[in-house]
Amino acid sequence: MIRLSEQERQRVARVQQELEEGLASLSDIGPAISIFGGARVQPGSAVYAEACQLAERLAAEGITIVTGGGPGVMEAANLGARGEPGRSVGLNIELPHEQLANPYLDIGLNFRYFFTRKFLLIKEAIGFAIFPGGFGTVDELFELLTLLQTGKLEATPVVLVGESYWSGLYEWLQQRMVTAGYIAAQDMSWLHLVDSVDAAAEILLDPALREKD
Repeated sequence: MIRLSEQERQRVARVQQELEEGLASLSDIGPAISIFGGARVQPGSAVYAEACQLAERLAAEGITIVTGGGPGVMEAANLGARGEPGRSVGLNIELPHEQLANPYLDIGLNFRYFFTRKFLLIKEAIGFAIFPGGFGTVDELFELLTLLQTGKLEATPVVLVGESYWSGLYEWLQQRMVTAGYIAAQDMSWLHLVDSVDAAAEILLDPALREKD
């Protein structure tokens, strides 16, 4: 029989506590859209404004907006959702250089572990909007695509907002991965490359998505 060390038992207990508290806190948020994007996006920028506008459009229809709870695109989306029928949710992560939760949250949770946070960012979502960002944003994008490809996540739209930013990556996937046979052409069907808030909202407000919730 394998015995865990005291440190390992404590780690398991912390993971369980994060999951239990997260699941309980999000159990009644209704249909949700998770919005991802760079923490370094500045207020006043076009990307910040678009994230705010999209979140406001979705939340006005009663859809809860879920983000990573920090600055940049996350802050913009929570700001847009705040005060609308759909709630504003932020799942913040503890980092060595402390990331403070933004002030626009109806529900705010703090996480020690990325994997518990990621699970909850995905669990209640009927769709995803991905704005420009860095390593973390791309990590979240490819994790979503992996879960969709492997059937661990029900078919759900992943909307890349910002054609000029994402088109190079999108074309690389088509020209390299699909052509080489590393992914199937149908795997690209989950990705929607758009260049406006209107186009993103049209996809994410599809009534058929709510029917799956």
